[in-house]
Amino acid sequence: MDVLVTGATGYIGGRLTPRLLERGHRVRVLVRDPVRVQGRPWIDDVEVVRGDLLDPDSLAAAFSGIEAAYYLVHSMTGRKDFEQTDRRAAEHFARAAQGLKHVIYLGGLQPENTRNHSSHLRSRAEVGQILRQGLPTTEFRAGPIIGSGSASFEMVRYLTERIPAMIAPKWIRNEVQPIAVRDVMSYLIDALAHEPMGIVSIGADRLSFKAMMQGYAKERGLHRLIVPVPVLAPKLAARWVGFVTPITNKLAVPLVEGVVQPLLVHDNRARELFPRIEPIPYERAVELAMSKIEHGEVETRWSGALGEGRATQLHDWEGMIHERQTRAVNADPERVYRVFSSLGGSNGWLTWNWAWTLRGMLDRVVGGPGLRRGRRDPERLLPGEALDWWRVEAVERPKLLRLRAEMKVPGRAWLQWETKRRDGQTWLSQTALFRPRGLPGVLYWYLLYPIHKLIFASMVKAIAERAETGTD
Repeated sequence: MDVLVTGATGYIGGRLTPRLLERGHRVRVLVRDPVRVQGRPWIDDVEVVRGDLLDPDSLAAAFSGIEAAYYLVHSMTGRKDFEQTDRRAAEHFARAAQGLKHVIYLGGLQPENTRNHSSHLRSRAEVGQILRQGLPTTEFRAGPIIGSGSASFEMVRYLTERIPAMIAPKWIRNEVQPIAVRDVMSYLIDALAHEPMGIVSIGADRLSFKAMMQGYAKERGLHRLIVPVPVLAPKLAARWVGFVTPITNKLAVPLVEGVVQPLLVHDNRARELFPRIEPIPYERAVELAMSKIEHGEVETRWSGALGEGRATQLHDWEGMIHERQTRAVNADPERVYRVFSSLGGSNGWLTWNWAWTLRGMLDRVVGGPGLRRGRRDPERLLPGEALDWWRVEAVERPKLLRLRAEMKVPGRAWLQWETKRRDGQTWLSQTALFRPRGLPGVLYWYLLYPIHKLIFASMVKAIAERAETGTD
């Protein structure tokens, strides 16, 4: 079939796209910025169309000749008016997609008691309703998705790994139905062979969030004491999750709110419609996720979506403060590139790692991501994915790597490396760029410039030395 995928840079969309190609479908992806999908293993096999669901005039070309479409976008990590944003995006999509045979949407399980309904779950349900009312739609409602790099799995993993004994809110005893990401993929792909089915709820074992943590601990050979108590409001608990785990506060809120009430499958429609799919047990999903992580085979991560705002191409340098370090390196550009593209995450930043750690801790205190997001792959970077507190903005191997800061700063910041071959040597340029926002931004730059200059000078020196000695 001719299939359109929205959200191809996200956790689910990034895994679904290559699997659709494997099944022989012709795939078109709708993205706000085509630069962000460059470097994906599947990029040469798909058609890329620029468009924004919040800009209805940009959508017409995306649907020409398309038979079915996947709606895999949401604003969980976006701005405060996420409900209005999601509503507008779904309405624009529904109007532009008239004539499609099938729309497949991935939403979330809904609680029976809607009195204290999570605003995020309510928004997901509203999007599904808009799509179903305007288009022939299958809406899958899933519980917490468990897989390498998923937000739900990372929350369970970090809380369990880092806290041997914890006091937790009593609602962690509420039952939910997590589901392995591979089973979600099976449902999404197999739905193409069906007529639109309306709402289909999917999930595996009935487990409390406490049991999920205990199940992870068992898989890892850990002993954990978890004591539920009638304290900790959801937003306070979310802030604790945001502090302890790599999950940012913006994403921790909907994740925590998602287990405040039981989230269960109450019918057998999924089993009746998809008898071939037998969801694997939670323990097996954890085992598979850990295996992927340990072998460096994480396909996508929760932090890999585009993030807020469009990429800046840096063509206009007015108002931009930039500090450049240049060195001649006795190594080929590929070797130099391999060194600076492997920075961050568990690899560290070559020099002054204690200062990077301290700055990351301070960033987390004020609500930023800090260094907790790490990196998806120890060696390879893709445009659009997260790297500690950076977002990978441009990759042109072995010539260019540009990172955009997502830490809390009074302005916008980038760190960029470029290589050029000249006179038998590789010239490495490392540039720190900062566009200050008002006087606070200017003061921030110049007050920290001495330490920044020292750190960046030692970093470019270390990159050159590693490249010349042949150590990555």
